[in-house]
Amino acid sequence: MPSVDELALRFRQFSGTTSSRAPLYSRLSRSIADDRHLVELLTVAPEQQQLPVLLFAAVHHVLLANPDDELALHYPNFAGTAHDDFAGTAHDHFAGTAHDADPFGAFTRFVAAHADEVRSLVATRSTQTNEVGRCAQFLVPMALLHAERGQLAMLDVGTSAGLNLLLPHFAYGYEPGGDVGGPSTVHLHCSTRGGPPIPVAMPLLAASIGLDREPVDVHDDESVRWLEACVWPDQADRFARLVAAIALAREVGVDVRTGDAITDLAALVHEAATHGHPVVTNSWVLSYFTTEQRVRYVDALDALGREADLSWIIAESPAQTPGLPVPASADEQSTVLTLVRWRHSRRTVQRLATTHPHGFWLHWEGSAVLG
Repeated sequence: MPSVDELALRFRQFSGTTSSRAPLYSRLSRSIADDRHLVELLTVAPEQQQLPVLLFAAVHHVLLANPDDELALHYPNFAGTAHDDFAGTAHDHFAGTAHDADPFGAFTRFVAAHADEVRSLVATRSTQTNEVGRCAQFLVPMALLHAERGQLAMLDVGTSAGLNLLLPHFAYGYEPGGDVGGPSTVHLHCSTRGGPPIPVAMPLLAASIGLDREPVDVHDDESVRWLEACVWPDQADRFARLVAAIALAREVGVDVRTGDAITDLAALVHEAATHGHPVVTNSWVLSYFTTEQRVRYVDALDALGREADLSWIIAESPAQTPGLPVPASADEQSTVLTLVRWRHSRRTVQRLATTHPHGFWLHWEGSAVLG
C-alpha cells in the first residue's frame, strides 16, 4: 500500500498535469498535498483506487446534494442552468463573492462538515465515466457499416449507464462536415481533420444493448449523482450534456444488462444478430482489463467472428491496452479509433482515426485494411 507521502506526491503530480484542463482541481491538489489529514482520506480506498480523482469525486458527490454551501461558488458547473436540482441556487446565493478567491478554505470546511460521508464514499466507490461525446466518434464507422451491411444492432460493452446506446437520439455537429440527426436535447460537437466520411443521415440501429458488470441505473438518483460527480467541475459543458443525456435516457429508455464482458458476450452478440448486423463497441473501458483479460476478450470475439459476420469498433489508447488488434505503436497515448471486421470467418483491421478521449475532435486517417 502506498504511504501517505506517496499519496501526497500523487496530488502534486495531479496538480501539474491538470492545470490547463482542470484549474480548480489543480489548485486544490497543490494545497491538499500539504495537508496530511486530507491526504489520509485516500488510505481507506482500495489500493488501485487511491487516486486524487476519487477524493474529488466523493466531495463533488456530497456537494451536489448541498448546493447552497459556499464551496459551490468555486465549482464552475454550479454557475448556470446545467442542473435543475441546483441551477441558480448556489450561484445566486453567493452572487458578488469573488470567484477567484482561494477555494481551499471552503474545501477543507466542507470536508470537515461531511467527513463521515466523504470517507464512506472513498472507501466504497470507484470512479466511473459515461462520456456521450464518444458517440461522435462511433457515428462515422457506424455509418460505414450501415452502408455495407444495412440494419445494425449495437452491443456496447462496459456501458456504465448505457448512455452511448442513445447514439441515434443525439444531434451531431461536425466542423467541417455538417450536421447529422436532431432535433435533440443533447448536442455533440466535433471538429474534424482529414475529411472523415460524415453521414448525411443517421444509420439505422434496430437494437442497442449495453453490458456492464455494475451498470448505473438512470432511474436511481443516488447512482446518477455519483456518475455526475465523476465529471470534473471545470468541464461544465461535459457536465451539462451528461445531465441532458440522463434525462433523455429516462425518457426513451435504455436496455442495459448486468454481466461479464467475456463470459456473457456470446449470448448477447447472438441476441443482437437477430435484429441486424452485430456491432460491438468499446470506449475507454478495456484499459481497466488486465492484459490477460484483454487477450481472452479478443479470443472470444474471434470465436464469434468465425461463426458469423461481426464488426467491432474500438476507441482506446494503445499504450494502455496491450493485446488489442490496433495498428499503433505500443506507447501511443492518443485514443485510436479502429474498425475490426469478421467476414466469412476472416478478420481484417482498419485504423480509422485518432480522436479526443471525450469526442471533441477526430483526425481521420482511414488507412488501408489489414488482414
